Amino acid sequence: QVQLVESGGGLVQAGGSLRLSCAASGNTFSRYVMGWFRQAPGKERDFVTAISWSGVSTSYADSVKGRFTISRDNAKNTVYLQMKSLKPEDTAVYYCAARSAPPSSNWLRTSPREYDSWGRGTQVTVSS
Repeated sequence: QVQLVESGGGLVQAGGSLRLSCAASGNTFSRYVMGWFRQAPGKERDFVTAISWSGVSTSYADSVKGRFTISRDNAKNTVYLQMKSLKPEDTAVYYCAARSAPPSSNWLRTSPREYDSWGRGTQVTVSS
């Protein structure tokens, strides 16, 4: 498994932006599909976005399409989540997750159960 550490959360006004980072340990980062999930108080952990091993393919939840962008730098063992036009309903703890799988066209998983490693999360709060 890979160890993941998120950073970049904070308090921002509606309409603002934040960039989250997730640093991974080890030298096998490029073998992992990476995802971001979020969990609001009293709610389930929901899929936000994911990116394939090389970064060529990405997928987003409908609620964040056009506002959030996932990217990765395999040389730095880091995945990023750029968030723009933030809304109060984006308030949640954001988790970085990694899924070990051989490269294939069937790379996307949106269930938290499909991911092997998790960070501790970073709080994002959007005020109205």
